[in-house]
Amino acid sequence: MNEWHKSSYSQNDTSCVEVKEGPHSVLIRDTQNRELGHLSFNSPEWTNFLHEVKDERL
Repeated sequence: MNEWHKSSYSQNDTSCVEVKEGPHSVLIRDTQNRELGHLSFNSPEWTNFLHEVKDERL
């Protein structure tokens, strides 16, 4: 799995999201609260979520 990196969807302020992408899953965490853990999505779930956001349905 790749290293954590700032999401391309985050703005250039201090409130951003980091992602860690792997072949079968995507992990997401808040940069200001890393110690609270992360959310995990399988690849199809993450792809569907991104489509919904891009199509402004969420």
